[in-house]
Amino acid sequence: MQTTENPVSQSPAAAPGPQTDPRKTAVSATAPGQLRVIKRNGTVVSYTDDKIAVAMTKAFLAVEGGTAAASRRVHEMVETLTQQISATFKRRMPSGGTIHIEEIQDQVELTLMRTGEHKVARDYVIYRAERAKLRSEKEKLSRANVEFPTINVTQLDGSIAPLDVNRLQTIVSEACAGLKGVDAETILKEATRNLYEGVSFDDVNTSLVISARTLVEKEPNYSFATARLLLDKLRAESLNFLNIAQTATLAEMGSYYAQALPAYVKRGVELELLSPALLEFDLELLGQALIAERDQQFTYLGLQTLYDRYFIHSDGVRIELPQIFFMRVAMGLAEREDNKNARAIEFYRLLSSFDYMSSTPTLFNAGTLRPQLSSCYLTTVPDDLHGIYGAVQDNAMLSKWAGGLGNDWTPVRALGSYIKGTNGRSQGVVPFLKVANDTAVAVNQGGKRKGAVCAYLETWHLDIEEFLELRKNTGDDRRRTHDMNTANWVPDLFMKRVFEEKDWTLFTPCTVPDLHDLIGSAFEERYEHYEREAAAGKIKPYKKVKALDLWRKMLGMLFETGHPWITFKDPCNLRSPQQHVGVVHSSNLCTEITLNTKANEEIAVCNLGSINLAQHIVDGVLDQTKLQQSINTAVRMLDNVIDINYYSVESARTSNMRHRPVGLGIMGFQDALYKMRIAYSSDAAVEFADRSMEAVSYYAISASNQLAQERGSYSTFPGSLWSQGILPIDSIELLAQNRGTKFIDQDRSQTLDWNSLRETVKATGMRNSNIMAIAPTATIANITGVSQSIEPTYQNLYVKSNLSGEFTVVNPYLVHDLKDRGLWDSVMVNDLKYYEGSLQKIDRIPDDLKVLYSTAFEVEPRWIVDAASRRQKWIDQAQSLNLYIAGADGKKLDLTYRMAWFRGLKTTYYLRALAATTTEKSTIDTGKLNAVSSGTAAPTTAAAPAAVPQACSLDDPDCEACQ
Repeated sequence: MQTTENPVSQSPAAAPGPQTDPRKTAVSATAPGQLRVIKRNGTVVSYTDDKIAVAMTKAFLAVEGGTAAASRRVHEMVETLTQQISATFKRRMPSGGTIHIEEIQDQVELTLMRTGEHKVARDYVIYRAERAKLRSEKEKLSRANVEFPTINVTQLDGSIAPLDVNRLQTIVSEACAGLKGVDAETILKEATRNLYEGVSFDDVNTSLVISARTLVEKEPNYSFATARLLLDKLRAESLNFLNIAQTATLAEMGSYYAQALPAYVKRGVELELLSPALLEFDLELLGQALIAERDQQFTYLGLQTLYDRYFIHSDGVRIELPQIFFMRVAMGLAEREDNKNARAIEFYRLLSSFDYMSSTPTLFNAGTLRPQLSSCYLTTVPDDLHGIYGAVQDNAMLSKWAGGLGNDWTPVRALGSYIKGTNGRSQGVVPFLKVANDTAVAVNQGGKRKGAVCAYLETWHLDIEEFLELRKNTGDDRRRTHDMNTANWVPDLFMKRVFEEKDWTLFTPCTVPDLHDLIGSAFEERYEHYEREAAAGKIKPYKKVKALDLWRKMLGMLFETGHPWITFKDPCNLRSPQQHVGVVHSSNLCTEITLNTKANEEIAVCNLGSINLAQHIVDGVLDQTKLQQSINTAVRMLDNVIDINYYSVESARTSNMRHRPVGLGIMGFQDALYKMRIAYSSDAAVEFADRSMEAVSYYAISASNQLAQERGSYSTFPGSLWSQGILPIDSIELLAQNRGTKFIDQDRSQTLDWNSLRETVKATGMRNSNIMAIAPTATIANITGVSQSIEPTYQNLYVKSNLSGEFTVVNPYLVHDLKDRGLWDSVMVNDLKYYEGSLQKIDRIPDDLKVLYSTAFEVEPRWIVDAASRRQKWIDQAQSLNLYIAGADGKKLDLTYRMAWFRGLKTTYYLRALAATTTEKSTIDTGKLNAVSSGTAAPTTAAAPAAVPQACSLDDPDCEACQ
């Protein structure tokens, strides 16, 4: 349900005296022929129809969206209807008079119904009911038994004034409005106990926020209330900086937002924080398009994350408000559109609805002087000193502007290899990896998050065994990379040797230089040729090992250190639409990007954004019409990134302009399952993964095709799989032909009209070489308040830590189910803490809820792999896929990763392995903020969560999943 601003918010006039009836006062003050409005507080103001037009415009846009066509229709409709409404009142009172604001709203509602705008009218009616409820709650709160201290407060400008009790009640009642299970009186009572003489305005707000956030574990809706209380601080900070107002309530933001956007852009340009190009927009129009009520969608974690890390600031003062933030990003992405104002509104409405969210670099930098909007950069490091240190410099420049890095180090010669220029022997790839590691630490991402890089090495490289140990905490620290991610780039031939328990030969790339660029059957033929050459003494150095032994060491290091991740070279290449122009040599930081790279020539770039799948579940089913609309706009936004992006390295620009890849992904998969009442561990969930990704794939490919018809195809389209009518679902056959059908088992069912789309793509082209990739979405999922990416629920009650602090996270779906069954109480909260967010050992919870709310470590890995396999068949790139394994041992790891390869997955990401043992629970009901169960020792895990219910930190270098 979309909402609109309070219609007709006129400038306040002096209120009549308490002894005077408001309507009588208004009549006596009304000049002949003049209409005036009585507001609910008795204030009398002049009647103007511009406020009606603004309110109706927002109502229409909330229903119809902000496309160029919709904007034209809305403008025409609003102008006509506004004239009708004003004419009605003038006809009724030709000599002038007074109208109550409720009469105006009644007339707006009636006019909408009479003209057939039933959806807009329905939204309008719901909004009015919500506002009436808010007024009722405010009146109730004013009568509450709260003892307010008689103290003075230090205002933002340093002046001293008495505590404004009425305002305090307004802020809290607004924060709690419409939230089931939230009690404003409880927050106020707790907050007022912490106030003292001379307390600062900020500390009054902090007291409110802390009082509300302590209640989140008992009722998840307090997270929304806490966010709304935090907004009071943010509004004061920003509006005061922009000289608009000292403070503001949510109701007042309807008019203040329209004023704030032009002031913000002008001030931001003056401070050299924003691009001057933003001044070319119609800022008045865009300001009116902002929907203040969407500020209420945030959870506390989401808004605090934005406040701490995303909102533009000047000397520590946040000058952005949430809706201005989204509009700034939208303007930055629309600045080269022909109809830039309409497109900015369209982009804003998609972002602010939480239906789709751009990736972190885009949110950081859109509309700024350095719009580095891309997420990931993939490089190939050449085998010479100039090239190696050039690649390190590229890493530094890309990391500075918030890019995540994936480095292909396979071409660099191995330890002991001959160096012709010096007649010496190489120290191998590891010392250079140490340099890359330290560069990532030294050059963080614009001071906003830690630099992040992942090094990839093919499994036949002679340094592979030392590469596996890079993250160990023992051994020579000069040959360790404690801050850098690592990943295996595994050819299919190696996996076949593992299955067949055969030998495997390790080479240095300087003696077998063509292996790096060969894939599939061509790689197998050449590799076996080199094995024969080595056996005949014609190739040195080399080493022969048992494939199964090396595989076990790979899994052992993965379990012990969390690295290297396991990714598969051949499915990434054989299913790549771009295999006619190059080779995929690695993935990226988070293993979802699979793009071609060429040393010294092309750095692959990917531009990410994610559809919020949960927002597209309507009445328990996937709303494909809404999904298609969201994807059409999202793909356009992603394509715009390519042209607007700031490139700190020229080879990145070359690659991006040549191929124009984007990576549209999804998040909120687990939330979508909850809304449909489907357990993650079920055939129904696997089927939904299949069908939902099929729809995303179909609409994404179609959207890129439509953009090609409008803007032209990408330059290397001829010869691509697209140009041959081979879509991602069809490319599975190419993999099967090269690998052999006995080594792949991947479902190929389909339900949509793919034949027509194939022919259309062949005939009219594609705007983007690659369209889809599922990123981790850890941060943007926090912002939108849903489960990240395609992950199962981590725990039903835990503490999440990041740079913004610690946040209690409670599964709201579970809590509301338990409340409906009369099972949610303090004992249940304590039980959830004791059992680390798990329901399985709590006897009074029904079995159906135990199944539905199974946590990540209670979901068998096969369900995660099977669902991923179904998605992978539709995706032209890959997925950032974490694997959760409880009671992990060698056999389970072996089975899970073999299954991942056998089911046709391209990549895997972190292994979250939890040992079978548990820890003693010492403190449960401590009464402390965010108190959770604690243990005396951490379990034996690989990149594991702590023994207490605490998620891995998204800002930790071991978990840099910050898309």
